[in-house]
Amino acid sequence: MTFRSASRHLVPAAATTALACLLGACGTDSDGTAGKAPASLKIAGVTVKKDAQLHAALPDAVKKAGTVRVASDVPYAPFEMFVKEGGSELTGLDYDLGQALGARLGVTLKFTPQKFDGIVPAIQAGKFDAAMSAITDNKERQQVVDFVDYSQSGSGILVAEGNPKKIATLHDLCGRKVAVQAATNQLKLLKAHRKECGGRQLEIQTYPKDSDAQLALRSGKVDAEVLTKPAAGWTAKTADAGKAFDLVEDPEAPGGYNASPNGIAISKKLPQLTDAVQKALQSLIDDGTVKKIYTKYGVASIALKSATKNAAVD
Repeated sequence: MTFRSASRHLVPAAATTALACLLGACGTDSDGTAGKAPASLKIAGVTVKKDAQLHAALPDAVKKAGTVRVASDVPYAPFEMFVKEGGSELTGLDYDLGQALGARLGVTLKFTPQKFDGIVPAIQAGKFDAAMSAITDNKERQQVVDFVDYSQSGSGILVAEGNPKKIATLHDLCGRKVAVQAATNQLKLLKAHRKECGGRQLEIQTYPKDSDAQLALRSGKVDAEVLTKPAAGWTAKTADAGKAFDLVEDPEAPGGYNASPNGIAISKKLPQLTDAVQKALQSLIDDGTVKKIYTKYGVASIALKSATKNAAVD
């Protein structure tokens, strides 16, 4: 899939704010002031402590500043969101993971909103050291930045609470009515899969907005909706306090269908930072911190088991 499909706006900003607060994300300082980082930090109920060896491995400039400058395209639930509409305080999976990485490295990851199409050029220009914004790791981007991969994102299936139609895989959509947002990779996926359905027709209903597709699922006009798996997981967790929808978990496609790796983009001028971030991320995977952060946002299954570097092979 491409970096971001047209279904990026999952819930209205005000609803996102309220739901983020319910998940305990409010009150986190996102100013990222340079200086001495705390010896430990509590993220998603886990206390993350500094690793002195990893801190020592950082580039001298980063250690001196005490800060890693991170670009992020906000909002894009559940990865990055504003705690309050019109405010600057941040929350989200990428933000929480960034704070955990900073705590492990003994520095602060300072997040600054940046429009997506300007992220990589800004890293190249030296404005940022890195970016965390659910960015798809691909060969083209690897020419100008390095990636430390932390998740995999593809298409997911959202169903009504309790999964009354017992949908477990993409093929179970054959013979069903399925909602999808127009002009997305998810629509392409469904059209391609029609050929696999044989005599069981897959009826695709397209909608201009993701919220319209969700309304069709709520009202029983369709049996399922296909959207990005992170968005599906977040919707299942937060809509009506988690009582409106379920996320289908296909063990054969943990990151979603046609999943591709998402990575932390890091300047090629900072190879020591890339290595330190990779090792810090692996330590957070190994001790269970990553799983708890992803679970907080309803997308535990998209987490990678290994912190790979430049994993895309396309």
